[in-house]
Amino acid sequence: MLRLRAVWLFILPFYYFAIPSSTGMAVGAALSLAGVALRAWAAGTIEKDRILATTGPYAYTRNPLYLGSFLLGLGVTMAGGQWLFMALFVGFHVTVYRAAALREAASLERTFGEAYRTYAAAVPLFVPRVSRYRGTEEGRNVIRGSFVARYVRNREWEAGLGALASYALLVIKMLLLT
Repeated sequence: MLRLRAVWLFILPFYYFAIPSSTGMAVGAALSLAGVALRAWAAGTIEKDRILATTGPYAYTRNPLYLGSFLLGLGVTMAGGQWLFMALFVGFHVTVYRAAALREAASLERTFGEAYRTYAAAVPLFVPRVSRYRGTEEGRNVIRGSFVARYVRNREWEAGLGALASYALLVIKMLLLT
């Protein structure tokens, strides 16, 4: 998981140079909250490596977890008040997550074949489509069981906890600067 470890190269410089403001924090927190919510919805919808997810947020984008991570990270970097870190974050995300999404797409195509090809032809890799993908009758997969159980099993609570810690550090920095 290089993409998760590489982020740590940015964290200390980001907090050192951060100049959070109440406006930046409010706008950033709204973006981050949207990202955390999207990631939660996706994590509670997916049965990784078992069922091709085409419902919930997967009916709009093939990578709602990555889109949620993008919104979350963009919000945090915006809250930090330094445009350079926002640009670095966007560049990092586009480079690293695009490569990961393309690798996963190839794996899903090998695993699910024509069902995935049909889905991928209709649903964008990252930027969501406006209307919900409905798929074909044979391509629809019904995920049974508890949304909460999938959310916990996929350890999605970690993203929310990370967001809280990020904003707590930014609040502390903002208080120290005043």
